[in-house]
Amino acid sequence: MRFVDLIVKKRNGEPLSTEEIRFWIKGYVDGAIPDYQVSALLMAIVFQGMDACETADLTMAMMHSGDVLDLSCISGIKVDKHSTGGVGDKTSLALGPMVAACGARLAKMSGRGLGHTGGTLDKLESIRGFNCYLSREQFIQQVNDIGLAIVGQTGNLVPADKKLYALRDVTGTVDSMPLIASSIMSKKLASGSDAMVLDVKYGSGAFMKTPEQAIALGQEMMNIGTALGRRVCVMITDMDEPLGYAIGNALEVKEAIATLKGEGPKDFTQLCMEAGSRLLMMAGIASDLKDARARLSTAVESGTALNKLREMVSAQGGDVSQIDDPDLLPQAACVTGLTAKTSGYIAHMEAVRLGTLAMQIGAGREKQDDTIRPGTGIVLAAKVGDYVQEGQLLAQIYHDTPLTGQWIRDFYASYRITPEAARRNPLIYKILGEETYTQT
Repeated sequence: MRFVDLIVKKRNGEPLSTEEIRFWIKGYVDGAIPDYQVSALLMAIVFQGMDACETADLTMAMMHSGDVLDLSCISGIKVDKHSTGGVGDKTSLALGPMVAACGARLAKMSGRGLGHTGGTLDKLESIRGFNCYLSREQFIQQVNDIGLAIVGQTGNLVPADKKLYALRDVTGTVDSMPLIASSIMSKKLASGSDAMVLDVKYGSGAFMKTPEQAIALGQEMMNIGTALGRRVCVMITDMDEPLGYAIGNALEVKEAIATLKGEGPKDFTQLCMEAGSRLLMMAGIASDLKDARARLSTAVESGTALNKLREMVSAQGGDVSQIDDPDLLPQAACVTGLTAKTSGYIAHMEAVRLGTLAMQIGAGREKQDDTIRPGTGIVLAAKVGDYVQEGQLLAQIYHDTPLTGQWIRDFYASYRITPEAARRNPLIYKILGEETYTQT
């Protein structure tokens, strides 16, 4: 088999066979097929697309390019949640303990942040001593013992995706629905869970800019998952403004802790409740959405959800005193309040710009080897639809180094304030796939 024949075949709009896709992925991981040939095939895929069978075959080939985690030693249905990324998205930190407190088993592998999007591992590592890297045996034992573990990806999990994504990033071939879907799903499937909720975000702070694009990606990923025997539910959610109020690692941990106490932001709490309800139903724990929501509410009100976070932090070597007293989490050297320059309604917030501003003061990375400053970030005081008076606080900025004039100008440019009342987008635009496990 010659790789050039695959390039020509896809250039002409013909589907690749299962054997041809396996040949491609194996050869590329092994180093037998060079970058320039794979780049040509990727560009052909961008223009010609892939059908459902090709996309599933690509996902499987990537999934089996390295380690595949076998979670059969964990009793019950294993659940997982994945977000396509956004600003202020600390969902796993609250959702995991909530569903585990209700009896679900959440075995999750997470990543680090880059650019304007935060990473779950960076947030957890703002807790003193927290260990994101467990052995396979430790990971499985912890999920069996307490129902919850959130860890970093192993070095040899889906190596094909690491190579392909790096190549796509520098060849203008990121924007392809089959390539995006197979990248995400190969990692989720290799992580071994039986059922998953996929949170596909759209808006100014997300990769998908419109709900229609997000639905198309969500449907593609759901088709892959169900074709490979997994239960998949997709939530299409808004990311035109940050999720919750906190942007930044320790600040988001604090907000997650507040949410587990029943004191979290309305939008963030809603997302956790809706995603958690679907996970409980897919795990066979709740009979319907009403039952699931009641169980989650009880877990929060009784304190068992917060205690589940304490159990996970303790099991992974973290300082539980920082969960009991969030003021012990890392603190920034300075706090600066920025106020509204005019009165009116907040009509729009550029989530991506706010996320980038948080990154610039140390809450994220522009490059993989950048150092995180865990106490830095932004805590919003008002969001879209809120009325603010001139001089009223818009946000508190937590920083270790002085804010530049340009940084402050960019902050104000992130807002549009109008005299007319503004309406906030609904947080959840659409849910795909729940008809497979509920009629509610």
